[in-house]
Amino acid sequence: MKEKLQGLRAGIDSLDGRILELLNERAKLAIEVGAIKREKEAKTFYVPSREEDLVRRLKELNTGPFPGAAIRPVWKEIISASLSLEEPLNVAYLGPNATFTHQACRKQFGLSARYVPVTSISEVFDFVEKGKADFGVIPVENTTEGVVSNTLDNFLDSQSKIVGEVLLRISLNLLNKSGSKESISRVYSHPHALPQCREWLEANLPGIPALEASSTAQAARIAADDDSAAAVAGALAGELYGLETVEAKIEDNPNNYTRFLVIGREIPEPGKVNKTSLLFAVKDQAGALYHMLRPFYDNSVNLTKIESRPMRKKAWEYVFFLDCEGHVSEEPLQLAIKGLEEVCQFVKVLGSYPAAEGLKGGE
Repeated sequence: MKEKLQGLRAGIDSLDGRILELLNERAKLAIEVGAIKREKEAKTFYVPSREEDLVRRLKELNTGPFPGAAIRPVWKEIISASLSLEEPLNVAYLGPNATFTHQACRKQFGLSARYVPVTSISEVFDFVEKGKADFGVIPVENTTEGVVSNTLDNFLDSQSKIVGEVLLRISLNLLNKSGSKESISRVYSHPHALPQCREWLEANLPGIPALEASSTAQAARIAADDDSAAAVAGALAGELYGLETVEAKIEDNPNNYTRFLVIGREIPEPGKVNKTSLLFAVKDQAGALYHMLRPFYDNSVNLTKIESRPMRKKAWEYVFFLDCEGHVSEEPLQLAIKGLEEVCQFVKVLGSYPAAEGLKGGE
């Protein structure tokens, strides 16, 4: 038995060596690709549709026993490391470090990108538009709390384009220095996070005040400096600030997800599974909503989301944010947009991008 085990381990060691050799061969090809892109003066080295199609293809090819769910994170890191050899990406996000937006960044771009935490969603847009960052990552909606209004409002005036989306499972932990519930006299977290675990807090920490912090990471920082404080935050924040877990997964909704958008300066080329986001204002006339939806029906374009927001400059007038399947370069969607323009005050294409797995329009 011992000899068999040693033989199996030797086989694994040999395979690991071969994997490393293949990774280095891949890295050399990535360097050559980067050189060609520089000669062509490519505006970006990162092509979201190419990456997404690669991961989907590998998942289809996989026959096991390697778990299919592990393919995406493994290849994300391989791609991230390869991109860093071509041209390191600068990614702005709503900071500070260890927020859920930071986690979404790492899920999308891996560990080899350069991450730039900023203080507001508007600043993320500003960094991308002014070329201070190649891409930005911003929250747009949560399954419990709904849309992030500030994100939608920024698209009204921004020239940034949506180039990708990330779906992140939000797991909230109660953290403090001791790991004990008895020492807690105050709980801190972001105003979007606290309502997501309100029932748990009321049942398990009755009478303990829940106070707002600028982010879940800031809440963890407060708890790290105060023996009587606790934070509701993610595991990454707990690791960063050296906190113990009092209770894990305290969110009231077990299907608690946040959708994040990746913004850049150009719409990426189409992939196999695409989504498009539009912004428009309807004309003030009878049947406006019907006329708005009709072009999508006529051209068999499937809608996945529609959201209305009041216009900031005019009282009682609204703009609509719409997600649909397909890419803006495809004829059915082009015809639908043309029909939409005929019945709207204005129409703005916010972006066409690879649809995330787990979302309608993805897989």
